[in-house]
Amino acid sequence: MEDNPHNRSGLPPFTLTGIPGLETSQHWMFLLLGPLYTVSIVGNALILFIIKEEQSLHQPMYYFLSLLSVNDLGVSFSTLPTVLATYCFQLREISFNSCMAQMFFIHLFSFMESGILLAMSFDRYVAICNPLRYATVLTDTRVLHMGITVIIRSFCVVFPLPFLLKRLPFCKANVLSHAYCLHPDLIRLPCGDISVNNIFGLFIVISTFGLDSALIFLSYVLILRSVLAIASREERLKTLNTCVSHICAVLIFYVPMVGVSMAARYGRHAPKYVHTLMSLVYLFVPPMLNPVIYSVKTKEIRRRLLKILLGTKF
Repeated sequence: MEDNPHNRSGLPPFTLTGIPGLETSQHWMFLLLGPLYTVSIVGNALILFIIKEEQSLHQPMYYFLSLLSVNDLGVSFSTLPTVLATYCFQLREISFNSCMAQMFFIHLFSFMESGILLAMSFDRYVAICNPLRYATVLTDTRVLHMGITVIIRSFCVVFPLPFLLKRLPFCKANVLSHAYCLHPDLIRLPCGDISVNNIFGLFIVISTFGLDSALIFLSYVLILRSVLAIASREERLKTLNTCVSHICAVLIFYVPMVGVSMAARYGRHAPKYVHTLMSLVYLFVPPMLNPVIYSVKTKEIRRRLLKILLGTKF
């Protein structure tokens, strides 16, 4: 009989968990998550298709929206394999390296989403506060550079995480709280000193999520000041309406993320299903709602989407 790979590599596997207490009867959970995946994948794919085909949407705001849709697809495909295996096939064990890879991609796309939302807030700031300079400030080249910067920054902050975990000893039952691998969940399992991991984790959260959210808030303070200077009430509402989709995207990303972080740090005595449900909201709701929000609020996307759904010719 072949030796257990865990014994050869010295790297322990992890046990994934679905809904605590319902591990043997949770096939029904995929009846909920399946439609969420479908809406997310189909919705974001349609957004990308519509922006590619609709010439009027070839402008910075929608380039950033395209990047957001690609990122949301990445989030969905990062969690899909283990969620499907855990809820549908009861395959709950995942190898150490596979878990590290999944954790890397989930957090990579999470940090990227924060950076993309910041870039979109800058787009709204320039469009409202400096409309005459919009075309010269947000050129195609500058938009491309901003997108590449977001990707590189996210890669650099997430890249050390698997290696910092890999150096630690794991000497107890490595049961995770979710059907996927998240860093806050993994960091509580090692037996060794995790001070470096905690310090580095706090540093990257403050330097990315903290900084991004502060800059987004500042951009909207400046936007609001500029809008209040407009004499016409109708014009003020029309201008603010161009920001509604982005504000919703920011809220549905940051509110669940803060909830998950607070629960991981201060809610250790809360029921396990609370952590599970909060992480599900964090990972499933933004990719599903973003295409819905932008389809409802953007006239060009809505019109093109109706043409596709009704089967009319373009």
